[in-house]
Amino acid sequence: MVRAAIRVTGIVQGVGFRPYVHALAGTLGLTGFVGNDERGVVIEAEGHPAALEALLTEIRTHPPGPALVSSVTAEPRPVRGEDTFTIAPSTALGAAATLISPDLATCADCLRELRDPDDRRYRHPFLSCTHCGPRFTIVTGVPYDRATTTMAGFPMCPACAREYHDPADRRFHAQPICCHDCGPVLRFLPVDAWAAGEEGDARDPIADAAAALREGAVVAVKGLGGYHLAAVAADELAVATLRTRKHREDKPFAVLVPDLAAAAELAEVDAAEAAELSSRRAPIVLLRRRPGAAVAAAVAPGDRHLGLFLPSTPVHHLLLAAVGAPLVLTSGNVSDEPIAHRDDDAAARLPAIADAALVHDRPIRTRADDSVLRVVRDHPYLVRRSRGYAPEPIPLAVPTGAPILGCGAELKNTFCLLRGGEAFVSHHIGDLENAETLRAFTDGIAHLGRLLDVEPEVVAHDLHPEYLSTKWALAHAEEAGAELVGVQHHHAHLAGCLAEHGEPGPVVGLACDGLGYGTDGTLWGGEVLDVSLTGFTRIAHLEPVPLPGGATAIRQPWRTAASWLRAAGEEPLGLADRVGPEWATVQRLLDSRLDLPVTTSAGRLFDAVAALCGVRDRVTYEGQAAIELERCADRCVREGYPAGWDGGLLRGSELVRAVVADLRGGTAPAVVAARFHLGLAGLLVGAAADAAGMLGRDTVALSGGVFQNLLLLDAVRSGCAAAGLRVLVHSRLPCNDGGISLGQVAVAATRRS
Repeated sequence: MVRAAIRVTGIVQGVGFRPYVHALAGTLGLTGFVGNDERGVVIEAEGHPAALEALLTEIRTHPPGPALVSSVTAEPRPVRGEDTFTIAPSTALGAAATLISPDLATCADCLRELRDPDDRRYRHPFLSCTHCGPRFTIVTGVPYDRATTTMAGFPMCPACAREYHDPADRRFHAQPICCHDCGPVLRFLPVDAWAAGEEGDARDPIADAAAALREGAVVAVKGLGGYHLAAVAADELAVATLRTRKHREDKPFAVLVPDLAAAAELAEVDAAEAAELSSRRAPIVLLRRRPGAAVAAAVAPGDRHLGLFLPSTPVHHLLLAAVGAPLVLTSGNVSDEPIAHRDDDAAARLPAIADAALVHDRPIRTRADDSVLRVVRDHPYLVRRSRGYAPEPIPLAVPTGAPILGCGAELKNTFCLLRGGEAFVSHHIGDLENAETLRAFTDGIAHLGRLLDVEPEVVAHDLHPEYLSTKWALAHAEEAGAELVGVQHHHAHLAGCLAEHGEPGPVVGLACDGLGYGTDGTLWGGEVLDVSLTGFTRIAHLEPVPLPGGATAIRQPWRTAASWLRAAGEEPLGLADRVGPEWATVQRLLDSRLDLPVTTSAGRLFDAVAALCGVRDRVTYEGQAAIELERCADRCVREGYPAGWDGGLLRGSELVRAVVADLRGGTAPAVVAARFHLGLAGLLVGAAADAAGMLGRDTVALSGGVFQNLLLLDAVRSGCAAAGLRVLVHSRLPCNDGGISLGQVAVAATRRS
């Protein structure tokens, strides 16, 4: 028989790829070996040339379900006459190039075992296989083997070891493999015992936790990427207690449901939304709430939507089944703090909120919040990208040999590491407003850098001099001798959108958000740019208005309303009476010649209109006024307020005058809100179409946190399409500041290419 041999190398995520290759080689009659090293997967195979070609074809086109194959190369090798195909031990020599898989929700096969009384893993809280379970949150190093995970402290029992080494078994080389005899231990503790460091009860912790929840307790639950706080979603007192203790006044809670049928009882779920809910990523999906949905009013006060998600671990499946009702499951933290993931930190911080704890002894290496998305036109539209997604790489079609770090923004921070042609955007870090979150940021950069064997030679950062991410970038680059690249905030927003689509530009870009530091030292946020990965030109922007009180105006939208009323030459309606004496103080501030910060922000314009409509004068979380203005808008309205642009200025004051006129005439705030949305959309579309015609562009890109507003997004998207423009929107990263780091890296890489 004619025999040939090849050596195959590939960059693959750690999701059972070696067992898959082993089984495939056996089917094709090949001999040789497959192994992992720090560069990825290595295969040496020999056999009939047609079988070798079939091996390559299958690897490239039909990898196992959760696998991500980033590259495959093959070269001929001398035939050595091997008579078996084996899995070789992992090695760690040279530069790392392997990919680390995101954490994956419990698969159907494992769920069958979890529920089968005759299975040896019946009700085992930590069962997993090569197709599911913890990955990124437990990895401590590469190559991806048990010794380089937080499972290293749990030696396999003989039964698990047999499965681990059996090529025919679903758990062949499944690194988190364990069972009742050798795995982590789940325990239940009353809060005083937990805070005191006691060991807790492991006899039936699920039943104990479920009983506590049914009795109205708030229970801290250790999950994959950190601790959650749980309460029965229909229990008004329990949810209100959780909200009070967590200091989360208004922001909605997410609800964990056991399956799609339970989700459909609480919200409308279409096919695309069902697919996202039940995917291996198990994100929170924002869905249209059913009237009379059986959840406490305190879960999502006044919201038309519910954030629902399905269990991602056996612990959550078991707990839901034992409670027999949906659960509020929210991040284990006090508002504005990072989610607790270390056991000692959780036991110190969470007893002030929880009445009891359901914990285990498998360490979490990297915290990862739950991911959040909406489905828009049958495609996912991310709000927060973290567990289930990170650190899956995004291909970057920019040739560069230098490893690059993008430090991201201040709020909703992520960082991004570029290795070769792949951009690794981190899990959600959060708002860099306290020491613990900054530590998570710096630790995350160091940890992912070690996993990828990347030492950045270029550090890209935002231009805002007071961002902690900027300050860290400047200090780190000086210490490490790295090149610094400053990237304007809105350029980074739009560059991230372009990079997701593999396009260099130039395009017309609409960047609308809360605030971003502009090249002129003012605060931008309602921008029309001629933009590419290389650079940008500012074509037009919203009228600039002062922010009376600076950052205080972000927390008190009535202040921005006062500024816009002044720009529009209008009276305050009932706003001054609602605000009280502070109104006169702000008027004097606007009358003065003090050097107030100036902004062109679309987000602040939304705040102003929300205050004028009586929707929200003060906010308790970022973006609240704009969110509630969208929520109240009458969807039956089809015409928006007219507004124009000239000399590069988008006349937001014309929208404000129309808002005031309608409110003065007694028009319902819901109608006013809708007309404002459509009017602003028309203003943006008209400016984009004019810019495209002037510049000879045929594409418009949309980015910035304001485009999380789906009423505005759909109106702008449809209007641009009707004007003959191709529209690019985010799909793999959020349009908010969570996508900034990718844009920074893309700009820095392009400038160096």
